[in-house]
Amino acid sequence: MVVLINYLTLFCSPGSPWVTLTRSFLEFCVFGWENLPRTVLMYVTNAMLSQEIYFHSVICNSDEFKNTTVNGDLRYVVWDNPPKMDPHFLNTSDYEGIIQSGAAFARQFARNEPVLDMVDKKILNRGSNRVTPGAWCTGRRNWFTDPCSQWGDVNVLKPGPHLKKLSESVTGLLESWKSQTNQCR
Repeated sequence: MVVLINYLTLFCSPGSPWVTLTRSFLEFCVFGWENLPRTVLMYVTNAMLSQEIYFHSVICNSDEFKNTTVNGDLRYVVWDNPPKMDPHFLNTSDYEGIIQSGAAFARQFARNEPVLDMVDKKILNRGSNRVTPGAWCTGRRNWFTDPCSQWGDVNVLKPGPHLKKLSESVTGLLESWKSQTNQCR
């Protein structure tokens, strides 16, 4: 899974397929004003789990981007112990851990897992079969109508109460990043 952001950093765990990439880095990979992205792509095209090495290899070998990595993928995962090969399926007993982690993403969930309904209701304030509300919802707020039945400017953001935990997580990762001279090892 690749998530695009406009920050100055790439969030990832070494060897993780779960990365958050900057627009400028993706433009570098796609438009390739250097030959590096294409060269690495040729080497990893037929490799097993190439998604776990491509972006990491390009960013750590690019003079322009190699000092912009943050090793942390913003994911909440509970691994089997040992051998730490497969993540457990998260359930309602993991809800507090998910909340306290400050992670933006979590995995993995079984189909129709009730903890997903808890996340929808308690974190996203999302009703059944409705979109996640935001500041862009301009409809009337009453018992019978969905406030998001009418949309305003979808670019208007209003942070929810759980943003503080995510902000603390990202700040912690960035402070760790500032204290280290080179995340690419």
